[in-house]
This record gives sequence, C-alpha cells and structure tokens, in this order.
Amino acid sequence: MPIRNPRFCPVTRALEVIGDRWTILVLRDLFLDGPRRFQDLQESLAGASPNTLSARLKKLEAHGLIERRLYAEHPPRAEYALTPAGRELGPVLKALRDWGAKQKSIR
Repeated sequence: MPIRNPRFCPVTRALEVIGDRWTILVLRDLFLDGPRRFQDLQESLAGASPNTLSARLKKLEAHGLIERRLYAEHPPRAEYALTPAGRELGPVLKALRDWGAKQKSIR
C-alpha cells in the first residue's frame, strides 16, 4: 500500500477540522436545533467540559464552519450558527446517522 502524504489527503485534512471529540456533536446540534447559545450546547453535550466546548467552537469558527453572533443583552451573549460551509456537512452527518442506525452491534 502506498504511503500517503497527510498534507494532500482530503480525509486527513477534514479530520483535522472535525475529528476531535465533541466536534461532530456540536455540528449535529446546530443542524438539528439551529443557532444555539454556549449554555444550550453545554447542556446538550453533558460530559464536555466548558474549556473543551469553547475550544471546539473556536476551532470550528476559525475554519469557517460556524459563526459567532453577538446579540444585545446584559451581559453580552453570543449564539453559534452554521455557515454555508458548515451546512455542506449535512450529507456527511446524515450518512453517519444512517450508518449508526444500521449498526446494531455498536454500543
């Protein structure tokens, strides 16, 4: 089997952005529920520490998959929403969901 250079492998590059633990679940929540506040995501992803969740959101934002929108409230609050690039992952998430639903042996 040939050795592949990770810089040129699109799967490797994609996983560098969305392969961290909790990242796919953040995207799932934004697909299913639309724009969400940090605390809403934290409640949905019980088990993800606030620091981890914050890091995942920053990484997704840095790569242009989500955007952070500030809205007027005191104290200032933000919500996170998918960008067009983030919405392009919809078929990928659907394929993962469908595959997971078929796998009875996965726990």
